[in-house]
Amino acid sequence: MAPLVWLVTGCSSGFGRIFAQQILSRGDHVIATARKVETLDDLNKAGASVMKLDVTDDQDTITDIVQKAMSIHGRIDVLVNNAGFILGGAWEDLSQFRQAFETNVFGVLKVTKALLPHFRERRTGTNVFISSLSGFHGYEFNAGYSGTKFALEGMAESLWRETTHFGIRTLIVEPGQFRTELLSSRNLKNEPSNIPDYAQRSKDFDEYLAKRSGHQAGDPEKGVAIVLDLVRGEGVAEGREVPLRIALGADGYEVVKDKCDETLKSLEDWKDVSCSTNFDAEE
Repeated sequence: MAPLVWLVTGCSSGFGRIFAQQILSRGDHVIATARKVETLDDLNKAGASVMKLDVTDDQDTITDIVQKAMSIHGRIDVLVNNAGFILGGAWEDLSQFRQAFETNVFGVLKVTKALLPHFRERRTGTNVFISSLSGFHGYEFNAGYSGTKFALEGMAESLWRETTHFGIRTLIVEPGQFRTELLSSRNLKNEPSNIPDYAQRSKDFDEYLAKRSGHQAGDPEKGVAIVLDLVRGEGVAEGREVPLRIALGADGYEVVKDKCDETLKSLEDWKDVSCSTNFDAEE
């Protein structure tokens, strides 16, 4: 297999950094990006091309950066939309909804939009969207983050239907709890509740997340390796049809399965009501 050229956003830490490292280890080329390019010096020394990219910049700026990225190897084969903003707190307390959407939704939209003409012209390319288990299941005190990931998944599924006939592949990845810095105080933007009705439960939830940070069961190295297999069609993906969505982690599998079971049961329980809205048949 010829080396692929990957463009990855949000490579300063977590999944993004591991993506860059593993892409290089597989013999592919990677253009690693971050808001602060100096955080990528070690990746640059390891063989990655590095660029500054802030996904909250305007479309023209992002398109210009993507064009420069394409000039490095003459093409891009895979885009990994990984940059993210995690926001916690009660719905009534949240003040950073828009900031979360700017990064997790509109940022992804702009980067993908900048690259789609290139993929269409070549009639090949892969868009990888790093979503979350929170993009399938809405947890309490997680509306800001879940809202962005639900929006992302709807957009990505529509894009898949629009572009699959051009030879463009789409992969939505839904990680459960993995041992990255995502839940650290440096990354998680939690807004403690000042509303008495929520205050204690919100405090308990914050403490739970703080205790989970650094102790999550998911190994991010294994998770990223699976995504690379899915894109490259090797390892766990060899000889198998790659799905549009994949839940990563045993916790992810259980949550998705339980919600699917509950949804199917509710659908059948209320089938008579759901199917009762057509006009009466004319005599």
